[in-house]
Amino acid sequence: MEYLEEGHTWAQAQEVFKISTTAINSWRQKYKETGECRDTAPPPRKPKKLDPEELKAYVEEHPDAYLKEIGGAFGCSDTAVRKAFKRLGITRKKRLRDTESKDLNK
Repeated sequence: MEYLEEGHTWAQAQEVFKISTTAINSWRQKYKETGECRDTAPPPRKPKKLDPEELKAYVEEHPDAYLKEIGGAFGCSDTAVRKAFKRLGITRKKRLRDTESKDLNK
């Protein structure tokens, strides 16, 4: 904005800074409104369909539920549930303790 305030044209600013006139215009509007051109950090994203606490509670109540069943309960895909589990560190591997190798000859 300082470059434009010094009397340079938009075309000169576009050439010098290698930016589009659309970018210059949006920055100029933001500068007029807020007095600065800095981008503010985007707000933190909230999980759209899978609230972590609700998901943990559901898994505690339904420990044997399939990913597809959990997805149906939350209105999302089983892939979304799997990714949420990974983010939360929840593992779903079932281990049977009675499946150890046994000697059938005894």
